[in-house]
Amino acid sequence: MAIEILDARAIEKMRVAGKAAASTLAHVAERIRAGVTTADIDAWVRAHTASLGGAPSQLGYHGFPASVCTSRNDVVCHGIPRRADVLEEGDIVNVDVTTHIGGFHGDTSATFVVGKASRAACSLVELSRRARDAGIAVVRDGARLGDIGAAIQELVEKEGCSVVRDFGGHGIGRKMHMDPHVAHFGERGQGLRLRAGMAITIEPMVNAGKPDVRLSSDEWTVLTVDGSLSAQFEHTVLVTTNGFEILT
Repeated sequence: MAIEILDARAIEKMRVAGKAAASTLAHVAERIRAGVTTADIDAWVRAHTASLGGAPSQLGYHGFPASVCTSRNDVVCHGIPRRADVLEEGDIVNVDVTTHIGGFHGDTSATFVVGKASRAACSLVELSRRARDAGIAVVRDGARLGDIGAAIQELVEKEGCSVVRDFGGHGIGRKMHMDPHVAHFGERGQGLRLRAGMAITIEPMVNAGKPDVRLSSDEWTVLTVDGSLSAQFEHTVLVTTNGFEILT
């Protein structure tokens, strides 16, 4: 497993890419409401990314047909934007933006509540945000990947929810997906040791029900097996000598 340690020049380029992805996600956030289609979101991401001088990293990735993943309600990840997929009052929807600019990638996502949703849905969304932040909080030079997973798993399971195990975070830099794989469950003190200069994503997918997932017939969209809601938040994070830097 060859994991790149970014030098100062590469880190600065990662900051630019991360800032761009975050800006595009914020642009979408301002426009989320009932009646919007996930195809609208795709169009907004394409246009805004282009206005920044970047390109959507996901477009064409292993044949993915859109510029962004839009994962609604029981969709865990990799939802394909569609004109027929209309956001309704009370929905939750994750928007996952990755921007390629200057030879580097920035990756971020957030789950949005459409209008007024149930208390359970809002609680799940907030828990997924807290889970991401709990994982980030333990990042430092010398920490282990298992520390990240354990922090997330302990918080989520304490709240009676579950962490998806089939997907996780990843290294990121000159490519969108690189080593190492970042599991969102695990044991403290186990796994690869983090080093300053590594860039990774932390992006736990939290299910209201069981952690089991299934792949839909389009061979992209991943759903909860039990039909429960799923929420996710993601940041691109740089490991530093004294902790971490959130790039998105």
